[in-house]
Amino acid sequence: MQGQLDMEGALTARDRVGIQDFVLLDETTEVAFLNNLNKRFSKDLIYTYIGTLLVSVNPYKELDIYNKKQMELYMGVNFFELPPHIYALADNAYQTMLAEFNNHFILISGESGAGKTEASKKILQYYAVSCPSTTLLNTVRDKMLMSNPVLEAFGNAKTLKNDNSSRFGKYMDIQFDSQGDAVGGHILNYLLERSRVVHQNHGERNFHIFYQLLEGGEQDLLHQLGLERDPQQYNYLTQGQCAIVSSINDRNDWKSVKNALQIINFDEMNTNYLFGIIASVLHLGNVQFDTDGKGHALLKNEAELQWVSNLLGVNVQSLQEALTYRKIEARKDPVLSPFMTDHAVYARDALAKAIYGQTFTWLVNRINESMENKDPSLKTVIGLLDIYGFEVFYVNSFEQFCINYCNEKLQQLFIQLTLKAEQEEYEAEDIEWEPVQFFNNKIICDLVEEKHRGIISILDEECLRPGDATDLTFLERLEEKMGNHPHFVTHKLADKMTRKTLERGDFRLLHYAGEVTYCVVGFLDKNNDLLYRNIKDLICQSKNAIVRECFSTMDRDSRRRPETVATQFKSSLLKLTDILMSKEAWYIRCLKSNEAKNPGTYNDRGHMWLTSNRMEVFKLGPFLHKGQFDEALIRHQVKYLGLMEHLRVRRAGFAYRRKYDIFLKRYKPLCPATWPHWRGEPADGVELLAHHLGYLPNEYKMGRTKIFIRHPRTLFATEDAYERCKHELATRLQAKYKGYKAKGEFRKQKEAATKIETCWRGAQARKEREKRAWAVKVIKQFIKGYINRGQLKCTDNSEYLAFVRQNYLNRLRDNLPKTVLDKTTWLAPAAVLKETSEMLRKLHYRLMVRKYVRGITPKKKAQFQLKLLTGSIFKGKKESYPQSVAQPFVDTRISEQDINMRVVQMIRNEHIKYSVPVIKYDRNGFKPRPRQLILTQTAAYVVDEAKIKQRVFYTSLKGISVSNLTDSIIVFHITCEDPKEKGDLVMQCDHLFEFLTKLSVIANKQNAIKVVQGSIKIEIQAGKESMVDFSTGQELMVYKAKNGHLMVVATRVRTR
Repeated sequence: MQGQLDMEGALTARDRVGIQDFVLLDETTEVAFLNNLNKRFSKDLIYTYIGTLLVSVNPYKELDIYNKKQMELYMGVNFFELPPHIYALADNAYQTMLAEFNNHFILISGESGAGKTEASKKILQYYAVSCPSTTLLNTVRDKMLMSNPVLEAFGNAKTLKNDNSSRFGKYMDIQFDSQGDAVGGHILNYLLERSRVVHQNHGERNFHIFYQLLEGGEQDLLHQLGLERDPQQYNYLTQGQCAIVSSINDRNDWKSVKNALQIINFDEMNTNYLFGIIASVLHLGNVQFDTDGKGHALLKNEAELQWVSNLLGVNVQSLQEALTYRKIEARKDPVLSPFMTDHAVYARDALAKAIYGQTFTWLVNRINESMENKDPSLKTVIGLLDIYGFEVFYVNSFEQFCINYCNEKLQQLFIQLTLKAEQEEYEAEDIEWEPVQFFNNKIICDLVEEKHRGIISILDEECLRPGDATDLTFLERLEEKMGNHPHFVTHKLADKMTRKTLERGDFRLLHYAGEVTYCVVGFLDKNNDLLYRNIKDLICQSKNAIVRECFSTMDRDSRRRPETVATQFKSSLLKLTDILMSKEAWYIRCLKSNEAKNPGTYNDRGHMWLTSNRMEVFKLGPFLHKGQFDEALIRHQVKYLGLMEHLRVRRAGFAYRRKYDIFLKRYKPLCPATWPHWRGEPADGVELLAHHLGYLPNEYKMGRTKIFIRHPRTLFATEDAYERCKHELATRLQAKYKGYKAKGEFRKQKEAATKIETCWRGAQARKEREKRAWAVKVIKQFIKGYINRGQLKCTDNSEYLAFVRQNYLNRLRDNLPKTVLDKTTWLAPAAVLKETSEMLRKLHYRLMVRKYVRGITPKKKAQFQLKLLTGSIFKGKKESYPQSVAQPFVDTRISEQDINMRVVQMIRNEHIKYSVPVIKYDRNGFKPRPRQLILTQTAAYVVDEAKIKQRVFYTSLKGISVSNLTDSIIVFHITCEDPKEKGDLVMQCDHLFEFLTKLSVIANKQNAIKVVQGSIKIEIQAGKESMVDFSTGQELMVYKAKNGHLMVVATRVRTR
């Protein structure tokens, strides 16, 4: 079994936080045990081993150690190779099952709130990920995982110690085939705490499903069930006075339950029936009774009973009769006997408990059906036992008695399977040792379950005894039968000091976990838990399919009294014990780190440990140590879980034991005589190895098949020597292997290089031959084509012509003209391509023109139109025209802001179209004067600062003359009839072409502009004439000549 797996991983990791396996502690004292546990817990290392037993301390917070990466890390790994983890135990149970093909179970035990349910979930999740995966197997695993939220909703509740306490015992078998595939599952449930349905202690809640339905149910569903969302409206939910718990999200849990029901194949009809049953229990709790004059019970509120009737599908009158009358069989005719009020309340609560309890059993059966594997082939199983933790409350009743009895039986099983088995191993190996003294709790189990003398037998006798049997008569019978028992005490039997801590209706049992005081009030009723026959007959006729199925299995005609609750529970435990005894055991011991379930609070005021149903307390020291570790609480749990006894037995004087062949296989490098191969018996080799290592006689013993080492320090020294030796051996092996590997690699590379060279050279030679043959062929074709290039296309010249065409087109592509004006750079084509070239040239120029035209803006278009007009007037006539073509025209040369304000006011009625600076030459003497020439809609104005010197109406402008040279002289010929009127206007304008073009457009004088060669005749006044003469020279000059004419010398046009 895996109990004998290697622990070398734990040895090499011992210098981390604490010791990973308590077996390797130097001292097996409680102080050393708790110190090691605390040291690990303070670093969030919640798992520690005692051999193959796993100790888990609940941190009450989320730790990032349960992800898929962690699961993969532990799959198929040696038990002690990695740090302690619940996945390591789950995996080794699984691997051992596969290797030995036998059955196993994992017993998860601990107090309520210690994390047992969470541990079972982690194991299920691990198997869901680690086992082989198919569509069928995924469905089975989904159902196993989804059974948890359903069973927790219907079977878990908030208690004083745990917000998600399991109020039933659960044993789940996970079935595997020979390949290790999870193919099915089966669940056994034990002792659902049915009394919680009708009564809860202060600070506790009813089962989760009631609150989930009210909080998360859709409004239509609640209306259909006759429910309100407020839990305070229902008597069965208000007794604990804590309907809302901060750590519980009922709305989200409701969604999880509905999703889980779908996955485990609950159809809509059964789901509705199930919710109807839950609602009927709530309505039943609100059914109240009054008392008539004779003390008999009368129904108080018929509306609630009507809802119960509708939801259960039974007749409302029959239901009312069943709750207020008892049917007594008198010979042949039944007689109805009216209930007193307390009996009616009892009947109502009994019905509620019976309905809920039977429904829970039906729910478990349906889950089993959905997970059932019908393949008859042989299977192995791993069982998970998640059952109630040991409970000690302020008031302990029948439920706590049964739960603690269950824990006694499991402790007895633990003793039988672990402690005794450990001792038997020493005896089998013929190792002498002093037996470890441990408390055998068989005496307590016998006190509870012994036939005719145990507490259960006496309780059943009182329940069956005719007459006025009460809880106090039961207590008296216990005192008679067990007065001298060392583990039983009552107020009557106790000494004077103890009597102060006991009430007259109490009895106290000294359990293996400590003293617990039970109050006998309600023991007989809870043990009987009878449902009256007429109620049972009525419920069997229910139209609710689930209720009808649950109660139809009861034998209604039998006159035999049904077994009591305690007897049923006792029988179930015995069957469970038989099941577990037939399997290999693995253990997880869960511990609570503190009572407050707080991950980070420190309280030095001490805390109280309740040992009875009265305020008997023990001062246990600081409530929380730094790191959330309540040492007193942990010590108490370590004691009643038997961990110290298990450790002492596991050590039993020898901390380490291993089979000879395994020990020799690991440590043989430490002795030259055993390395590298030992040919003799393993025991002889181990003996030789021990002598070589210097083991003293009292430090080890040689068994029949194993070596036993007494002290961990001896093992640690051996392991340290092995670590050093391992590095030396590894270095030598690496050197040898690297040399061998390098030589082989060199030979391979050399052979490969030779082959590659040969292949490469051959390939290159073949490629070169092919290239030459191709070149010869191409050259021949080229020569033929060149010779026949002038002929029509034929076989001989087709490829040559294609080459010429392709070459020409490629060159043409890279040398296309860039502008429309470029008419000279078009490549000259070969003779065969002239027609094609001409077509391409035309297409290209059309494309460039098209692109150019499309790119012309309205403003640019107007500019071109003016330029065209200028060209029509001056092109080929005036020498300076070509230089002006590239110069763009502007809207005006003088902005309106630069014109004197007074002038603007004077011509405000006319729109200014264009303004330009000019030099005006006087008529007499031709003296130059700088002026502004303003063109409006009707006239041209010559302006000198704020004065208008002359106004020329366009109608009086009979002509405009310019020379054909490069000068910028302009002559306005003005109609002059009156001798007093001014004559022609002579000006020099640097922007001649722009000015005259604008004027011709504004005044419509295109035909009035003349380009004159030689002299221009001007009329100074009416009847008085003069001349403007033009010549060429080195520089521009304008002056009055000796003959009285205006002489203009223009520069010559430069030629390239």
